[in-house]
Amino acid sequence: MIHDKYVWVTWASSFLLPWLILLMLYPQHRKIIVSASAFTAPFGLTEPFFVPQYWDPPSLFDLAQRTGFDIESLIFSFAIGGVGAALYDIVTRQRPAPVKPTTFVGHRHRYHRLALLTPVIIFSGLYILPWNPIYPAILAMFLGAVATVACRPDLTANTMIGGGLFAIYYVLFMVGLEWSAPGYIGRVWNLGDLTGLLIHGIPLEEPLFGFAFGMYWSSVYEHLAWRRSGRDAQAETWLAASGQRTILNDRRSRGRSSRNSCRFRPTIPQ
Repeated sequence: MIHDKYVWVTWASSFLLPWLILLMLYPQHRKIIVSASAFTAPFGLTEPFFVPQYWDPPSLFDLAQRTGFDIESLIFSFAIGGVGAALYDIVTRQRPAPVKPTTFVGHRHRYHRLALLTPVIIFSGLYILPWNPIYPAILAMFLGAVATVACRPDLTANTMIGGGLFAIYYVLFMVGLEWSAPGYIGRVWNLGDLTGLLIHGIPLEEPLFGFAFGMYWSSVYEHLAWRRSGRDAQAETWLAASGQRTILNDRRSRGRSSRNSCRFRPTIPQ
């Protein structure tokens, strides 16, 4: 059994193991994983919003208790960001491809930045209400996912399936937490301020957080980089590549024909 003081750092660091495995096994997704993790890591600085209202985990150097900030939150945010962004593509064996040029001039494009900023706007407005901060966080990410789909309907599958996949992934880690440190959730989570609904000892709010995070984050890379996943995208990429090869081959054929026509052909006396 792990001492309570080291449970949070152990649990947060355990998320780095699948992160590293995916990074090594799927080099084609490394850019997504690393970029998303770098973008997500600073969100670990939002920990003071949740300590001690949502939970109060013992942390390294007692930082969470003294300042609200902790090192573990940065590790946790970094690790779940990369996996959350790439999990859908890896499981479904998809690879993001550039969107059609017409997408940039579509009427929905004007809401691109608003859709990406929706979670920040919603959380800022709802945090001041007298309820536990985990609820505005979940609702903000859920509405951010809805805004993403409204702006980019082609990311609907990423959003819905990605949310489910990450929720399962996250719950498995929650089960591992309760197994490795029995009673830790009851000692650290502020269960009296939550719904009180537990699923095998896990607060209902945790699976909801995993689902909302997965919904929003599974398509955030495609949204930022103007990419899209799916069989249609792969087919278009293949057709485009095939078309480029065909054009190149045609040019080469015309080039050879031109060179052949320009060659000196001696006249044979009759």
